Amino acid sequence: MARIAGINIPPHKHAEIGLTAIFGIGRTRARKICEASGIEYSKKVKDLTDAELERIREHVNVFTVEGDLRREVQLSIKRLIDLGTYRGMRHKRGLPVRGQRTRTNARTRKGPRRAAASLKK
Repeated sequence: MARIAGINIPPHKHAEIGLTAIFGIGRTRARKICEASGIEYSKKVKDLTDAELERIREHVNVFTVEGDLRREVQLSIKRLIDLGTYRGMRHKRGLPVRGQRTRTNARTRKGPRRAAASLKK
């Protein structure tokens, strides 16, 4: 099993798709890593040689991925909250940050509906 950046890459997938298992690497970046390493995208991860895996590791280490990237994102959100910006407040309240409507929708960000207290007359 190939292990890159502390992540076990699924062996049955193509190299391009398998690399996307690493947080911070999407399809485009995975394709560029494969090109730079001289590896075909369609080659299965289990068929990669140790030398090819080492070349991939070298190219992946250039980017900020996994724990470092998660920490960086977390710190940038914390910075926005500490500065008291509008975006920071939206993060703090668990509401959409990028200007989406909240009167309806926004359920993913707001969570499940709370039951409204019914008023009896």
